[in-house]
Amino acid sequence: MNIQFKDKRILLDKMEMQRTIERLSSEIIKDNPDIEVLCIMGIRKRGDILAKRLANILKKTTSWEIEVGVLDITLYRDDLTIYGPKPIIGSTYFPSSIDGKEVLLVDDVIYTGRTIRSALDEIMDYGRPLRIKLAVLVNRGGRELPILPDYTGISVELGEKEEIQVLLKETDKEDMVKVVEVKNGIR
Repeated sequence: MNIQFKDKRILLDKMEMQRTIERLSSEIIKDNPDIEVLCIMGIRKRGDILAKRLANILKKTTSWEIEVGVLDITLYRDDLTIYGPKPIIGSTYFPSSIDGKEVLLVDDVIYTGRTIRSALDEIMDYGRPLRIKLAVLVNRGGRELPILPDYTGISVELGEKEEIQVLLKETDKEDMVKVVEVKNGIR
């Protein structure tokens, strides 16, 4: 059985996504006057790309060189067995020690909170940051764990068979956030 998606509506087009990321960076600057101790960690697949975009905007705005790292949380997931016997594992990269630093964790979508919990576990295995904050492009509700983002691009409530798809030019050739309907069926 294959999963198919039907486009329902666009939440952010290219320009709206850019403005949303710029707004998030402004909020981050406002809340972090000591931005030189900030380390941004993006969760692999799309959070890492968004983390780099945020860092580039922060560098232009503040002239600080912002450290950016990447988390691959595959081995920290509580649903690892769903992916079969050979999950695809990417690399995790910390640009420097995170001990005593402000860490900004970045992901594209927050839903149940389980991905963020996995990321927090991995971060704590690598060091003891002063503080960890969370930035997400889309907060879609439906939390199973008590985890809330500090910075949110947009919030949306979805129907039972709806999902969020975040497309980024670096991986998908275009920037867009859309709602899709999930349909199970055989192609």
